[in-house]
Amino acid sequence: MGGWVYIVTNKRNGTLYTGVTSNLARRAWEHRTGCVQGFTSRYGLTMLVFAERHETIYLAIQREKNIKHWPRAWKLALIEASNPDWADLYDLVSGA
Repeated sequence: MGGWVYIVTNKRNGTLYTGVTSNLARRAWEHRTGCVQGFTSRYGLTMLVFAERHETIYLAIQREKNIKHWPRAWKLALIEASNPDWADLYDLVSGA
């Protein structure tokens, strides 16, 4: 079982949250519905704009830690490289 690093936001160039999970569809749904209280629900971070699969959860955790320490400009460039329109990727991962 692998892992995912992902970034959610509230709008293009808005507040960013970088996370890691073993089940991207479930985690994206949790952010979308706000069912888990915390930073993402407080700021309305419901748009999945970046997702990156890793072979193991350990590699995903390490990548997440690295990205969290990046300057904001690098995170924006990472999103724009794979998702230049900042499309919400929720339907792609949820199977909708």
